[in-house]
Amino acid sequence: MTDGTALGIDIGGTKTLAALVGSDGGAGPVDEIPTRASSGASRVLADALGLALTTAGNRRIDTVGIGAAGVIDHRTGRVLSATDALPGWQGTDLLSAFKAAFPDASVRVVNDVQAFTLAEVRHGAARGAGTVLGVTVGTGIGGALVVHEQLHWGAHDAAGHFGHVLVPGAEGRRCPCGKAGHLEAVASGTAMTDLFREAGGTAGSLRDVDRAAAAGDSAARAVLHRGAEALGVALGSFANVFDPDLVVIGGGVAGLGQWWLDRVRTAARATTIPAVGDLRIEASTVGAAAVAVGAVSAARSLADPVPARPPEAGVLS
Repeated sequence: MTDGTALGIDIGGTKTLAALVGSDGGAGPVDEIPTRASSGASRVLADALGLALTTAGNRRIDTVGIGAAGVIDHRTGRVLSATDALPGWQGTDLLSAFKAAFPDASVRVVNDVQAFTLAEVRHGAARGAGTVLGVTVGTGIGGALVVHEQLHWGAHDAAGHFGHVLVPGAEGRRCPCGKAGHLEAVASGTAMTDLFREAGGTAGSLRDVDRAAAAGDSAARAVLHRGAEALGVALGSFANVFDPDLVVIGGGVAGLGQWWLDRVRTAARATTIPAVGDLRIEASTVGAAAVAVGAVSAARSLADPVPARPPEAGVLS
């Protein structure tokens, strides 16, 4: 066996990834499988555990960090809630499952976008920044807030769910969370693919929409522009509230390229108040394993026991 090392896991709606993570944030080897979300939470968890064990091999693992989709109680490692992207995910006890698989390791579970943002703050595009908003745009849209390298959890571990704000152009469209009119309903990869199909286009994924737009399809272009502008308006609004040093964006939709990022920036800067200044919006630089890297960083930060959540106060009459 080798010396103890760290293992990071990324459980998302589309893919599940596992990587060995060094102290410098470097990741490798990296293994990835599709997330079989439609098969239910038990299958998704079993697949993630199997992948983690395969990646670990015969190495002595001393730290395991899991970044998972959904609202995660960072104290107990349980999924508090999730969207339709992962049916039945709510209530899944990730911490207990991974502790059983890696009994000699320190194990922590955080939300995947919280992990992504922490990775960018400590090793990537946001390194050295004081206040950072992190956003991933893929199957869904998630967000996180990091202040002076510390994650802001919120009262219910739900801080940063930026995909669930109302935006112009999303009126009446159902979001995977069950509400209507949210950013995720028009700007996620899934939403933009659906919108293109509704406009008469044929697409199996966002990549097909992108190809159609590049070939001159006006409906495809309109859908992609609508999504980018909605995201920009939302980010500009968040900047007015949090006044961040910068916003860092990752996820599959960011793969649309520079034109998409420029359109997001333009819409955001048109929304910000003068005091916020020239809002910086940067693309992720950590890479595809960012969630795994950040989850390990969170696990190392939380090496000491985390106190139990205090009981909720009663309702005042």
